[in-house]
Amino acid sequence: QVQLVESGGGLVQAGGSLRLSCAASGRTFSNYAAAWFRQAPGKEREFVAGIDWSGGLTAYADSVKGRFTISRDIAKNTVYLQMNGLKPEDTAVYYCNAGGPDRFRSGRYSYTPGDYWGQGTQVTVSS
Repeated sequence: QVQLVESGGGLVQAGGSLRLSCAASGRTFSNYAAAWFRQAPGKEREFVAGIDWSGGLTAYADSVKGRFTISRDIAKNTVYLQMNGLKPEDTAVYYCNAGGPDRFRSGRYSYTPGDYWGQGTQVTVSS
């Protein structure tokens, strides 16, 4: 069993930065791929960024590529999302996810949501 707790959300002006953290409990977390998703009001939850168990493979949604960076600290059982150049359209509740199947094919890494979700952290970007 894995429990995920997100932190680091808040209110920031457009162009600003935030770093989200996802702290995991459960000794098997280091074996899992993980990812960040987000859900804006009235919209479906969408993939933001994913990372494999080792931290060596990552994937990003086109909308955040070049602005967001996902990473993990295996020793701390924590996954991070560094968000730079924030835009009002990045406003959403951000969720950490783990345990999903991932794969690397044709030079591209991909991640599908697993069973473990955090409670979410609100990110609001003002214009």
